[in-house]
Amino acid sequence: MIGAVLFSVFLIGIVVVLVSQPVVGGIPRGNRLERIRKSPQYRQGAFRNQSPTPVQSKEFSIIRLLKAQFNPPSDKEPSHPVPFVQTDLNQSTIHPMIVWFGHSSYFITINTIRILVDPVLSGHAAPIKIFGKSFPGTNFYTAERMPALDAVLITHDHYDHLDHETILKLNEKVGHYYTSLGVGAHLERWGIKPDKITELDWNEHASLPGGLELIAVPARHFSGRSIRRNNTLWSSFILKSDQMRLYLGGDSGFDQHFKSIGEQYGPFDMALLECGQYNTMWPLIHMMPEETVQAALDLNAKVLMPVHWGKFSLALHSWKEPINRLLEASNDKPLIITTPKIGEAVIPGQLYPRDKWWVSV
Repeated sequence: MIGAVLFSVFLIGIVVVLVSQPVVGGIPRGNRLERIRKSPQYRQGAFRNQSPTPVQSKEFSIIRLLKAQFNPPSDKEPSHPVPFVQTDLNQSTIHPMIVWFGHSSYFITINTIRILVDPVLSGHAAPIKIFGKSFPGTNFYTAERMPALDAVLITHDHYDHLDHETILKLNEKVGHYYTSLGVGAHLERWGIKPDKITELDWNEHASLPGGLELIAVPARHFSGRSIRRNNTLWSSFILKSDQMRLYLGGDSGFDQHFKSIGEQYGPFDMALLECGQYNTMWPLIHMMPEETVQAALDLNAKVLMPVHWGKFSLALHSWKEPINRLLEASNDKPLIITTPKIGEAVIPGQLYPRDKWWVSV
């Protein structure tokens, strides 16, 4: 009995120590908390999705999860280093350009404005470095290699979208941060000045340099970096210029919001949507690849660029399965699919890489 009590105290102590670490981030307080409480998305002490969204399905069980983790597919991770392309991010270009860094991190330049989305460039996507390690070959693009940035966009606060180490290394290069409501608490704890942070609730707009407009719109997901969930908001973003319109999906399960956004804000020149880290045990917070295709169609997007794959193994499927299923599902659909290597430039309206580079990896 005494041993069990001591063990419980020991476990609680470990949790307390971990939660107190800077990597976990901050808790919304003061004026930020007051603004959160006024949000239509915040009810009964937490942010809510538009539709009921339990994180786990009825199929979930710890035993089933452990069995799957101890019996992973043979190709859960690549057998060889992932290929990448070295692109000069400092180059001046009159054309919009998108460069993917694996998973959900990517660089956008429009009207000479440089934007970085959900940067996780430290080689891991977890609060403890031994977990969530990136695949070999995916780490060429580090924070040190980033150019000066006009804006960093953060869709939500999960570790595979908001990385403490990356933010610290980038900060001197960043003009401004645009985040979902409440996420600024993490940034401020890490030393980012409040006047460099703009938080957006759903359907709020912000003006970026270069005549760009950013709109936060709904997603179907959840948030949290420690024990408590949903005290910060999760969003997708629309990025508009006088030339083009991009949908930046963040993380989201499938729902009617894609069709509503397409009707209100579309059509989109390109949608960057999650494709990976799904499972039938958590079907409402991430999309199956077939749902990703349907989401792009609902958004009225001309081009789909699948992200949220190719760098980390955060689920139980083969690392190639998401992109293969997506391509199969899109075969007969009126949709261009672009599948760049990490670092390979996508030039909307001109260049959409479509090689199946993962086949031999």
